[in-house]
Amino acid sequence: MKHRGFILVTLAMLAVTAAYRPVHAADHADGPAAKNDPSADITDVFAWMSADARKLYLVMDLVRNASTQSKFSDAVQYVFHTTSRAKFGDPASPEVDIICTFDAAQTVQCWAGHESYVTGNASDSAGITSGDGKLRVFTGLRDDPFFFNLDGFKATGKAVAHAASSLTFDAAGCPALDQATATALVTQLKTTPSGGPAVDNFAHFNVLALVVAVDKSVVTKNGPIVAVSGSTYRQ
Repeated sequence: MKHRGFILVTLAMLAVTAAYRPVHAADHADGPAAKNDPSADITDVFAWMSADARKLYLVMDLVRNASTQSKFSDAVQYVFHTTSRAKFGDPASPEVDIICTFDAAQTVQCWAGHESYVTGNASDSAGITSGDGKLRVFTGLRDDPFFFNLDGFKATGKAVAHAASSLTFDAAGCPALDQATATALVTQLKTTPSGGPAVDNFAHFNVLALVVAVDKSVVTKNGPIVAVSGSTYRQ
């Protein structure tokens, strides 16, 4: 296999307990290589725990502005990478990957580590479930869930560019902002340039969604703290 390098989105770590928070990453504008192969172009990766903290939900969205003609590639592996650890700062465990592939008829087959396997037509809203019940998969066209306020983002970018010459940076390269400035930038991201309600510029756009629910036990071999990333690989 050769990694095409379309996208590798590393997410914040998840504490796999009853206290859970969803995390996500997004990438909606790529270079020519990704645009020329949209079926391998990741737009978003989402990860969150079920309310009872028994399952990890994973979503990989692909194909910016997908249509009913869009298909998952039969020459690409779609992979969720997970590692686990007992506490923050500990070395990461070996990866437990959830790997999915498709044939030309869009039949999917997915593996969750060495424990669970499922195959079939997963386009029904109920998806398909592995024989051991630890892995459930849905694949199909869905409304793009990522909310993006383009005008607010552009206005915020202009404000940062205007202030760039007066900014100071820490050792990690992050700008030092006072509370008032930080609040103003966050507010601008959440509103239009005139201060009105934010507009979702991704509304009514579709993506191909690969949705996985996997038992916590599969991905927490080394502890309850789980890190997730997503990638595509072309054979």
